[in-house]
Amino acid sequence: MAELPYVLLVHGHTGSGPKHWQSWLAGELAHVGGAVDVPQFTEPDHPSLEVWLAELTHHLEAAPDAAERVVLTHSCGSLLWLHHAARLGRDHHGPRFDRVLLVAPPGPRWHTPEVHGFSPAPLDPAGIRRAAAWTQLVVGDDDDACSVDEAVDMAAALKIDLDVIPGGAHLNTAAGYGPWPAVLDWIGDRHTRLVPA
Repeated sequence: MAELPYVLLVHGHTGSGPKHWQSWLAGELAHVGGAVDVPQFTEPDHPSLEVWLAELTHHLEAAPDAAERVVLTHSCGSLLWLHHAARLGRDHHGPRFDRVLLVAPPGPRWHTPEVHGFSPAPLDPAGIRRAAAWTQLVVGDDDDACSVDEAVDMAAALKIDLDVIPGGAHLNTAAGYGPWPAVLDWIGDRHTRLVPA
């Protein structure tokens, strides 16, 4: 049996509650003996970009060597990853991950008073490639935080694949995204298309 990948789950604004797909996924991975890290970033209700970047860097550097290392982000966590990637210099020799799935990143027009410095996120295709060998984007076609046009522009600027989920909204608990078998399948095979929960 192939070695299971190491998986890092990066939550967004307000965190991921017990019924969120990230929590469900962590449980599924732990059940099959997978190594999974679910960091809780400081003050999720009032995130600070610089604080979160430092905490993300700590978790990336602490990631074990594994057959494959995978990151799944949600919402503000996706913007956090874009900031992280854009700050990696050409001489970056830190941890590089194999795959990243950016789930429901807010678009450039998104604004929430409690969130400062995250949006608009930098779209740096070279940084994205320094951060991970493969990056993919998935959005709902009716997400108030990011229109499909904005997602298409983001994917084009980053030169990454995009999956659009019909009726997926913000791909969070409120949209019915607790158990989401497609993300578990994607961890096993990046060619898996992301489909509704």
